[in-house]
Amino acid sequence: MAQVIAIANQKGGVGKTTTSVNLAAALAALRKRVLLIDIDPQGNATTGVGIDKHAQALNLNDVLQERTPARLVVTRIGDESSTLYAIPGTPDLTESEVALMGAARREYRLKQALAPILNDFDFIIIDCPPSLNMLTVNSLVAANGVIIPMQCEYYALEGLSALMSTIEQIRQSANPQLVVLGLIRTMFDPRSNLARDVSDQLYSHFGDKLYSTVIPRNIRLAEAPSHGVPILSYDKNSRGALAYLALAAEVLGHNQPVVPEDVIEW
Repeated sequence: MAQVIAIANQKGGVGKTTTSVNLAAALAALRKRVLLIDIDPQGNATTGVGIDKHAQALNLNDVLQERTPARLVVTRIGDESSTLYAIPGTPDLTESEVALMGAARREYRLKQALAPILNDFDFIIIDCPPSLNMLTVNSLVAANGVIIPMQCEYYALEGLSALMSTIEQIRQSANPQLVVLGLIRTMFDPRSNLARDVSDQLYSHFGDKLYSTVIPRNIRLAEAPSHGVPILSYDKNSRGALAYLALAAEVLGHNQPVVPEDVIEW
């Protein structure tokens, strides 16, 4: 049965979609069957894996509105050897966000939709919106773990407390299995005193919940979305690709580092 991981942070611009896309791709490259779900109306994770979000007859909105089962919306990314799949998100998801507000058991809609396909995958990665709305709540109720991307700056710390409070409320009210798997430092610049100070604060507060992997600022990582591919397909030897391989290894509990030569090409 799949481990369902929500990539969540209500603050925008912290590398949430970058982490969703590239962690999913790295896990797939390590021979896991992975489903990437884009529940953000901006649809950036969808375009980040090469899907035209404006040309989809069916998307996640149709699933949440119970017009079609999730299985019919799953799309393979890459060739027939690929184990990376996606359910695309589009601006139509704003319809679901509004409709769910008045629906019965509204926070369970995504969990119910995913139940029939949980055994088809090893991991399901959900790219959440940059806000604590009903779509994010659905993601956290459907998930059994949360990974929080964090940019090491002051305002990111401010927003973290609100997110942790939301996670705790959902754990108590709707999903007692929900846990924070870890925090990942993104766009990290070791030359910045502030970044190092915030990193030290995160370690002091979260300890082993802070992933040892750090995602650096990397131009190749920033370029990959414009080509519609994850960093491993764009430049598997870049610092960004190596960092996400290391994060995937941590998520899998591997003690040995992963090198590009170990991954599947697709």
